[in-house]
Amino acid sequence: MGLKLPGFIQRFWIWFRKPSHFAIGSILTVGIVVGIVFWGGFNTAMEMTNQEDFCISCHEMENNVYQEYVGTIHYNNRSGVRATCPDCHVPKEWVPKMVRKIQASKELYAKAFGIVDTPKKFEDHRFEMASREWERMKANDSQECRNCHNFEYMDLTTQKPVASKIHNEAEDAGKTCIDCHKGIAHQLPKGHKIEKAI
Repeated sequence: MGLKLPGFIQRFWIWFRKPSHFAIGSILTVGIVVGIVFWGGFNTAMEMTNQEDFCISCHEMENNVYQEYVGTIHYNNRSGVRATCPDCHVPKEWVPKMVRKIQASKELYAKAFGIVDTPKKFEDHRFEMASREWERMKANDSQECRNCHNFEYMDLTTQKPVASKIHNEAEDAGKTCIDCHKGIAHQLPKGHKIEKAI
């Protein structure tokens, strides 16, 4: 004797197994429209989280690293070109961007549990956070930097002699931007073992 299902489950199962009176074209059309709406909403949400206003919407960022960034050449310079938080911390390519967004869940965890909610806690974790970001940038050959700066397009003859020499040597040695330019937009952590960028 078979197992008897409750009435509503049995009715759903019968309805589910019956051939549909909808044409396959209608079902496909609805599926495509729903997919487009979902994709548009997802992409819109991703772009909203890629704005500087979103990045500094929590006081941990606005009161710490944002204030440091405001005093740098990436914020205010003679050319008027500004690199915002996402320009430096979120890849532009879709797959690397999604990977970075998943990694950022660690930052949401820190926010939710108050790991860096005071200046002291932030400073206590600064080296760990900076090291993680430097490793990420080293692994992707400083891709975010290279969206604006690239050895191929540098005119080394117009740079200061010391910068020209170092950039030339760095290119020959296969170095990437973050190897030499740690601390270019934010303060270096206390106890760091690296020299500030030139």
